[in-house]
Amino acid sequence: MAFFPVTDCARSDDGGLCPAREGAGQRLLQGMEELLWPTRCVGCDYPGSLLCDDCRQRLPWICQRWACPVCGAPYGWLTCTSCQGDWEPRAVVCALSFSRRGVAPRLAAGLKDGHELGLAGVNAAAMATALDEAAGWPARDGSPRYEEGSVDAVCYVPATPEARRRRGFDHMQLTARQLACFLGLPVAEPLERVSRRDQRSLGREGRAANLAGSVRVVQDVSGLRLLLADDVVTTGSTLRECTRMLLRRGAASVTCCALTRAW
Repeated sequence: MAFFPVTDCARSDDGGLCPAREGAGQRLLQGMEELLWPTRCVGCDYPGSLLCDDCRQRLPWICQRWACPVCGAPYGWLTCTSCQGDWEPRAVVCALSFSRRGVAPRLAAGLKDGHELGLAGVNAAAMATALDEAAGWPARDGSPRYEEGSVDAVCYVPATPEARRRRGFDHMQLTARQLACFLGLPVAEPLERVSRRDQRSLGREGRAANLAGSVRVVQDVSGLRLLLADDVVTTGSTLRECTRMLLRRGAASVTCCALTRAW
């Protein structure tokens, strides 16, 4: 099963993502928008698509065989210095290795800060591809890191209220809906964020302190096996805090998936 670069889901009228069935009027509008504001590759700015063939070939995929089964860090399979094997998620699967000059952060930032909503599908396809590969390798409990039928729903790390107001949308909500579409799973929205400082300016200890008490579970997750999605894993503080809260409220397990992994 190969998801990337499949794009069989599209934006719905409310900004969500659903299986594509577009009317002639919508296609005409999209054609006019493309004529006025041509789509350009987020990697090299070449016109034509959000991710051109050349940049797609150069994506820094993480080989799941050698990735840490606990935190998803590249090459952390035998000994991982990022997590020491004590993270709360059952497993963390990351698609791309983060490099500030590479394509991976541009995929994340292009959606989140560049308002290029079509990247939700591109990013979700990359994440689904990583999950497909990770199905062949064990988590620390010996079972596959991801397995079809082992997850009840996709959920996501929500944006803070300030970020959502500033952007006008929640980038991980869009990505999670698309990822769920690829995987054939429902979307759950059990998490809510309380206002906090932007994590990007903080170090490891600052991120952990900033997140303490900032996540609430607002839906019943008792007994659910959840796939928690995020865009960038840096120190892991956000995923760990969200996982702790979900498990505390009765979730049976939490497996995490992210677009890119800084390490």
